[in-house]
This record gives sequence, structure tokens and C-alpha cells, in this order.
Amino acid sequence: MTPTETQHSAFQSAVSTVRILVADDHEVMRLGMRNLLETQPHWEVCAEASNGKEAVEKTAECNPDVVILDITMPTMNGLEAANRISTSHPQIPIILFSLHLANDMINTLKCPTIRGAVSKGEAGRDLVDAVDAVLNGGTFFRGKKAFPG
Repeated sequence: MTPTETQHSAFQSAVSTVRILVADDHEVMRLGMRNLLETQPHWEVCAEASNGKEAVEKTAECNPDVVILDITMPTMNGLEAANRISTSHPQIPIILFSLHLANDMINTLKCPTIRGAVSKGEAGRDLVDAVDAVLNGGTFFRGKKAFPG
């Protein structure tokens, strides 16, 4: 077993089901994320949101293990939602999800609970790895996983 698989197995032993909230204003994208994420053993999408305000409210209701936020959403964008979730639930890691991820934007993110960012164009390759990385205390930015010490 690789270190990543060992860490993932340790997390899975400690938590029976990983609960994930997905927020995107496009229903088809949310369905695609749900289908991809729920292929993993013991992972479930516990809530969906179509805008940032709903994401903040559903985070409070469901207390997920991970929140995946589209950056560009109506009512409240993903960055504002991330800031609000970070304030009220600092223990929940957040992964940003967007078509428009640029290195300069990622470098300016100030919210401490944003632990990863995945391009929608690379979701099939990167989203599961990003969730796995943040569940294990690491980060995932633009295909770069980092695990603590």
C-alpha cells in the first residue's frame, strides 16, 4: 500500500461514511459530481446546492466532511460562500471547482479552509484525488497533492 492508500484507509476506518456537499449552479454538473464521487466506497453526497447562499445554509444543516464549491454561482459566489463557511465551520475543508482556474487566482486565495482547487475540465482525473487529499489533511492545487509531514 502506498502512503496515500494507507492514510485513506486509516481515515475510512475512523469514519464510516464520508459526507460531501456539492455546490454548482448547473444541475447536470452536480449530477456528474455525485456520480463520480459516489463510485468511491463509503462516500456519499449528503447535500447539493445551486448557489453560494444555499451552500452556506446546507453546510450548517448537514455538517459535511468536505464542501466542493463552484466559484461562479448566482446569489452568492463560491469565494464568498467559502469565507462564510470558513468562519462558521473552520474544520470543514473546501475544494473550489471552476472552469476558470488560473495560478494567479489560486495564489491569492485567503480563506484558510480552501484546501484544494479542481478545474471542471479535469474533474474526471482530479476530483476524487482532491477529496482524498483534503480528507487526509493535505491540499490539492492544479494537480499537485501535498500531504502533511
